[in-house]
Amino acid sequence: MRAELAALSRILAVVNRAALWIAGFGLVLMTVFIAWQVFGRYVLNQSPSWTEPASLLLMSWFILLGSAVGVWEGNHLGFEIALHHAPPGLRQIMSVVTEVLVIAFGAAMAWYGTDLAAETWAADMPGLPIPQGTDYVPLATGGVLIALFSFEKLVRLLLAGEEVPLVRADEPHLFAVKD
Repeated sequence: MRAELAALSRILAVVNRAALWIAGFGLVLMTVFIAWQVFGRYVLNQSPSWTEPASLLLMSWFILLGSAVGVWEGNHLGFEIALHHAPPGLRQIMSVVTEVLVIAFGAAMAWYGTDLAAETWAADMPGLPIPQGTDYVPLATGGVLIALFSFEKLVRLLLAGEEVPLVRADEPHLFAVKD
């Protein structure tokens, strides 16, 4: 069982790293597009029409991929004060419930994002020569990754008996958490 979990973690680490790099590249590319738009508007007196919709599409990608990375790395928003003070058994139950809810949320994002993409695929996106449905592909992709990354945490909690760390050991903090 440990070998399978280790293999799953290695695969998801590669997926996580790829999502992080794609999100970072999208952020840089969006910055270039916006700079081109500003240059076109104020220097050339002709603003390119494609930069705004392309930037918004890139923003969807890097926000949703970045959210998935946050789930995998455990850096997403959370209210963990109750976990810090809960006894270990209750902490385990709360962690399992949290991961199940995150999986459900990611699956709903993937399901409805796919549905929205399919429903709007026939229409053209204003300003770009691509289908309108591509606007919702990042929602579906981010949802799949969020559900997948949270599923790995759930498997580790239930089958390997591992606890999700409340504070990551590799990050500096102002206080120490007592067990």
